[in-house]
Amino acid sequence: MASHSDTLVVFFGATAGANGGKLGSDERELILLVWQIVDLHENKVGKLKRTLVQPDSADLSEQCKEETGLTAEELCKAEPLESVLQQFYQSVSAELKSLGRSSYTLCVGGPLLIRQVLHPEASKKNLVLPECFYTFVDLKKEFHKCCPNAGPVKDLTLTSMLDYVCIPAAVEQEAGMREAKNMVLLILHLLTEPYNHTFSTFETVNYKFESGACSKTEAVDSETVVRARGLPWQSSDQDIARFFKGLNIAKGGVALCLNAQGRRNGEALVRFINSEHRDMALERHKHHMGNRYIEVYKATGEEFLKIAGGTSNEVAQFLSKENQVIIRMRGLPFTATPQDVLGFLGPESPVTDGTEGLLFVKYPDGRPTGDAFVLFACEEYAQNALKKHKQILGKRYIELFRSTAAEVQQVLNRYMSTPLISTLPPPPPQMVSVPVLATSPFITTGSTRDCIRLRGLPYTAAIEDILDFMGEHTIDIKPHGVHMVLNQQGRPSGDAFIQMKSADRAFMMAQKCHKKMMKDRYVEVFQCSTEEMSFVLMGGTLNRSGLSPPPCKLPCLSPPTYAAFPATPAMLPTEAALYQPPLLATPRTPQAPAHNPVPALAYYSPQLYMNMNMNMSYTTYYPSPPVSPSTVSYTGVKDILGFFQGYQYAPEDYSSLLGVSDQGRSLIQPKEWLCL
Repeated sequence: MASHSDTLVVFFGATAGANGGKLGSDERELILLVWQIVDLHENKVGKLKRTLVQPDSADLSEQCKEETGLTAEELCKAEPLESVLQQFYQSVSAELKSLGRSSYTLCVGGPLLIRQVLHPEASKKNLVLPECFYTFVDLKKEFHKCCPNAGPVKDLTLTSMLDYVCIPAAVEQEAGMREAKNMVLLILHLLTEPYNHTFSTFETVNYKFESGACSKTEAVDSETVVRARGLPWQSSDQDIARFFKGLNIAKGGVALCLNAQGRRNGEALVRFINSEHRDMALERHKHHMGNRYIEVYKATGEEFLKIAGGTSNEVAQFLSKENQVIIRMRGLPFTATPQDVLGFLGPESPVTDGTEGLLFVKYPDGRPTGDAFVLFACEEYAQNALKKHKQILGKRYIELFRSTAAEVQQVLNRYMSTPLISTLPPPPPQMVSVPVLATSPFITTGSTRDCIRLRGLPYTAAIEDILDFMGEHTIDIKPHGVHMVLNQQGRPSGDAFIQMKSADRAFMMAQKCHKKMMKDRYVEVFQCSTEEMSFVLMGGTLNRSGLSPPPCKLPCLSPPTYAAFPATPAMLPTEAALYQPPLLATPRTPQAPAHNPVPALAYYSPQLYMNMNMNMSYTTYYPSPPVSPSTVSYTGVKDILGFFQGYQYAPEDYSSLLGVSDQGRSLIQPKEWLCL
């Protein structure tokens, strides 16, 4: 608006649900609007206007009925929101003209009415709000400037502010009109001696979300970030910004999260301009996007940077063109050239700056991955491109999706990261040798079919249940030869692999125990090789059609043998910088029970155990986001450690566990394997 100094329009509203400090937290619709003009030059007021709004659902909460005195019958006779807003705009414009004023600004008793009610409801109903609803004055903040000793802004109410300046409250009977009159009384009081206040702080609502790049070196305040969960997989950053309509998201502040396969997992990290907007965003927990409710939790700046931050100059240059629509192409032929892509998109979808608006995703050695990102100057061009979804280029169909700057960063980070090192640094010299297993507990691959696979295990099955299930055949299990498989959430998948002493023993076990009952389920038992077992444990599939390799094409690296500590091979400088020798606590020797003596073994603290496992990720997967809203670190190792809590391993135990952490797939070894 041209000027904000002529007139204030006091604006008050109520919903069919919660009001006051919880206004807008329950997604209920507006049912009442009240307004009155205040001339700041003449200290005069206009006529008080009150109008009802017809909601889509006339189901009123008990609090609403008590505070407003309205009934469903009255609301059914009212005008819908679109008509009421038009009536408001025309009424105020006509009154301003009669006063000879040219502009006005809304004045509200807190931001909730504008940010948490009006804008979200208008967005859901596809209403275009007049420009006046994008700027407003918060009376509480203006009052706090004049009376800083009245208390924190968030604790101020109309009643407390009137009491502080010793002004009697209005005695109007009708709800809404009473609150509007009290607001006018406060404004007029602030305009006079001793305050002579000038209303100069105007809050704004962003018209649209601005995309942009984020650097890993950028400082992100943890008090400004939330995690949204349960998003439709096809949601774009604009869809998420629309869900948070009314709240100001920082430039490039929407980061859609990807899983290990590079696909969206229904979560996003959202960064707001300040903590006040973040707190209002948390009040939208379980609000709806279409038919889905969205969970909103606190997150940290570190989590946001892990998803949205990048260091590639190529990506930064690609994303430097602002206000562009980003489309992701997936499934491109490896021989596809920029000209092939431009020809596929056609003249109706011109790419920004031609080939400069294309970014092909490649592996570190320069091989193409089949992914690319494309920039378009406007929504129309992007829509034309999306119409080519699953059309053929060469001999392959191409998938096209809306994308974001954060997704570009994630995909490039995931593919450009180098394989993790295969060994840990040598131990510090002060560590003491203790008895260890004679047989290496790590999996060695081979084609000999000396393993069995159990499928269909009860999810509550433990190592002891498997040993009971095998009965007399347990004597044929190799030491530490039982491998239970967990899913990506760290829960049992119902599968397990067992390494037997020979192929003949594995065959007999498969014949005798196939479809034998464990608890209330029958379990399928198949003979397989260690090579097939490793394929499945590292993400591949094994079925009647044969083996399908794991999604990561780089070789899966085996962990080191802690007992032997072989000489560490030469490492790249970047790898050496990433993996420093862990600090080891002094080992403690547990006291064995008298009735079951075992050799003395050294055990290290759980913190050491976690630190070691954090360095044992054997694929190049980019980490997926945490699976718990309260998780600060994204490794997920603590959840797996909880599985072992209180379980004391002895050298003769058969058990080992292949766990899937949030970093990828990590081999978690029993505690004595960490002994030196």
